[in-house]
Amino acid sequence: MAANIFGRYVWLIEQFMRYGRLTYEEVNSLWRRSGLSYGEEDYLPLRTFHNHRKAIFDIFDVNIACDIKGGYKYYIDGIEDLEKDNLRLWLIDSYTAMNQIKADSKLKGRILFENVPSGHKWLNTITEAMRNNQTLHITHHGFGKPEAWSFDIEPYYLKVVKRRWYVLARNPYYSERNSRKNKEKGGNRPENVYMVYALDRILECQLTEKTFAFDKNFDIDAYFQGCCGIIHSDKEPIKVVVKAYDNGADYLRTLPLHESQRELDISDDEATYFEMQVCPTYDLYQSLLAQADQIEVIEPESVRKQMRNFAKNLMSYYKEGKND
Repeated sequence: MAANIFGRYVWLIEQFMRYGRLTYEEVNSLWRRSGLSYGEEDYLPLRTFHNHRKAIFDIFDVNIACDIKGGYKYYIDGIEDLEKDNLRLWLIDSYTAMNQIKADSKLKGRILFENVPSGHKWLNTITEAMRNNQTLHITHHGFGKPEAWSFDIEPYYLKVVKRRWYVLARNPYYSERNSRKNKEKGGNRPENVYMVYALDRILECQLTEKTFAFDKNFDIDAYFQGCCGIIHSDKEPIKVVVKAYDNGADYLRTLPLHESQRELDISDDEATYFEMQVCPTYDLYQSLLAQADQIEVIEPESVRKQMRNFAKNLMSYYKEGKND
């Protein structure tokens, strides 16, 4: 029972997210069909159900309220806030899938997962440092670098992009160097330098005795405004319009390139147009190129030009007779 208790909490949240309002009897009906009782119980005792509600609020900050006037139906109070919280949704979705796979022996060997880089091995150390505002000493070997380097970082945020874990951190060395140069030579170099490190490129990661003052005014949303991945840009986002052909429109509708993406009301029997406010970083171009020949950048010309350059490079790679 104890080993499965956390799974029960997540299962209950998922049921209310899926069905909206449920009576206690309806919850039990779903419970019997779930296969999660493992033969122990074919129903959730009322006291257990209420204890689970309290634990769910304490652990996930999810309030399963009861509408007495509406027929004693239970529901998630503030579901809109939960649906905007990507981290909580990711945890709930992941544990829900694990619950169901574990409960249903018929699914064994029939669900395949992509391999994820092993950077998660440092998650416990990094989150502990974030919780206590402790400086980390890491050994990092970046792509394209001839050797690994060891230095201190002040971890601020964790982010997952395309199956990779990243930590955004203040780099004390570069921050202090900029501050010193500003005093010696003048200038307006940023005195707080923030950098992003892929966890799977970290070879060693250790807590230090040093602590740092977390800047509560640091705005992570503003830092990544207009970004399509992990690459930060100091420039303002620009309007990018793309034209999607064939099934490309369906892919963009179901998996937008950026949260600002919106479909334009343009009459065209052969294509669909989308607009977004983004920074033209390498992450954006990777996302555009991943759509192959199903989309075309319409504007601005600077982005079209860069896409042409990528297309020319691809043509040179695949020119007939090149490797003959």
